[in-house]
This record gives sequence, C-alpha cells and structure tokens, in this order.
Amino acid sequence: MKPAIVFVLLLLITWPLQAGSNLDVSQIIDKAAAEGILEEPVRTTTPRNLEGNDGYYSKCNYYAVNSRKTLILRVYLAAEGSDPNKELEMVAENNGAMRSISGLGEKARISIGTQGGLPSHVVMLYVVKGNALITIGLGGIEDEAAAGEKTKTIAQKILAQL
Repeated sequence: MKPAIVFVLLLLITWPLQAGSNLDVSQIIDKAAAEGILEEPVRTTTPRNLEGNDGYYSKCNYYAVNSRKTLILRVYLAAEGSDPNKELEMVAENNGAMRSISGLGEKARISIGTQGGLPSHVVMLYVVKGNALITIGLGGIEDEAAAGEKTKTIAQKILAQL
C-alpha cells in the first residue's frame, strides 16, 4: 500500500477518536432540551467549540422565539498549567454577591437576580470539577428560585459527561 493511502486511512480511523475527546455542550443540552427548560420554542443556535492556548471551550446560546428568555451554556476545559478555580475566583471578584452551593462538582457558586448583582430574572451558576469550569445562565425566567434549580439540573447533566 502506498504511504499516502496508509496516512489517509489512519487519519480516517483516528479523526473520530480525536474529535470526540472534547465535549460539545450543544449535544448534551440540545435544542429540544433547551425548549423544555425555557418552556417555549427556541431559535436555531450556532454552537462554538474552540481549542485555545489555555484550553478547550464549548459554547452555546439558546434564545426563545417569542420572548426574551435565554439559556447560556459554557464549558471550559483548562489546559495543563491553567486553573479553572482561578477563573471562578476572578468571576467572583468581578461580580456581585455569589453564594456557594454544595453537591455540584468540587466547587459551585450561584448568583440570582438583583440580590446577586445581576438584572432581575437572571441566574448564573458556575461549577468547577477537575479541569472544567461550567457556566450556565438563565434569563427571563420569572421565578428565580425555580431558575436556580433548573441551572443545577443542567449542571448535573453536563457534569455526567465529564
């Protein structure tokens, strides 16, 4: 067999393995799941999965068709030498009041509405597990306590894939 053919065959065999090594948050929380979370249809999204110098990023935003409800999903997998805990601490320093949550990852913090320094009806949850920092934002949900619970459920689904 010619070397070029062997190379192409090896590439075809190993490419799916390499591509699958990093998660895609839009595959964990897909459009149907987002519609269930926001309780209405959402626009088609364009997820982004990027390899950066400091790690891998998977990002996806879902926007409701008929209202201002939003679901923001981010997963950052830190490269060697980068620390997701430091990223979380920088977020905490730059944002309003955040409270710690137990039972999610190694460290989790949440900001809820105006008491968390955010606009009303906005919840942001940050979870660190291993080299990962997960960020989940929900906006436009009237019941902020229920939105907080929804973000925890979403985080558990993503954590299960790490």
